[in-house]
Formats: sequence, C-alpha cells, structure tokens
Amino acid sequence: MGKKTGDSKRKSVHFGLPIQGQLQFPHEGVHFDLREILSRVNAEYFSNRLRGYKIKWGRKRKTRPRTTFIFASIQEEDKIIKVHPLLDAPFVPLWFMEYVIYHEVLHAFVPEEYTESGRRIVHTREFYRRERQFRFYRKARRWETENLGRFLQ
Repeated sequence: MGKKTGDSKRKSVHFGLPIQGQLQFPHEGVHFDLREILSRVNAEYFSNRLRGYKIKWGRKRKTRPRTTFIFASIQEEDKIIKVHPLLDAPFVPLWFMEYVIYHEVLHAFVPEEYTESGRRIVHTREFYRRERQFRFYRKARRWETENLGRFLQ
C-alpha cells in the first residue's frame, strides 16, 4: 500500500457561537415575516434593547400534538426564537403573532426565579405583570383559548 502523506483527515474544532447561532434560518412564511414582527415588537415594547436574537419558523412535525401546543420558544444561550410553523396560517391574526413573539422576548428581560427546592420558574409574577402590558393581551389570550383546538389533533 502507499505511504501516508502529511495530510491529515482530522478536523479542527473552533469554539465560538453555539452551532445553532451559525445556521441560516427561514424567517419568512407564507403569511408572516417573523423578522419584521420581531423588529416591530422590539421597537414598540422594548425600545430596541433586544439585540443579536434571530427568529425562525420551527420544524414541521409528522403528527400534530394531541393535548398541548407550544406556540413558540426562546433559546437564550443561542439567542434564537422559534415559532411553531402551524401559526403561519391565514386564520391567525397579526396581533396574535405579535403577542406570541412579545411573550418570548419578555423571557430575555424578566429574570427567572428558583423555589427553595431549586425548581426553576420562568413565568414569575413579574413576568405575568409585564405580559399584561401587551396592548391586545386579553384579546390574544381569549383568541388562544378559543382556537387552541385548531392546532391540536
């Protein structure tokens, strides 16, 4: 067999951004542009203090959830907000999408708390107080309750 040359097949590891922070994510849906909504919510409610976050549509699942539905989530370590792709629908009002994104951004500004046993609480009293400051809060919560079944199997 031939002699091995100095070329190595080893890959070097470069630590930096978490892997998700290096990927390109789709933010444009059929009905909503998430980046545009995030920009508007950030300006109106947070004085453009949210910096460095990306927003994207989450992955489509093969089956719909049966009992609970997570509209969106935030990964603070990667600075990524993911929105469930089923929300990119014509029956979803823009103000509801703004509420969902507002809720996730609020997690970046309201610190979590811990119980005496060490359980983490992300929806604290302060979080709920600030969440109610969203201008369509009651309307959005009512719409969420009335339409939850459209997202479940």
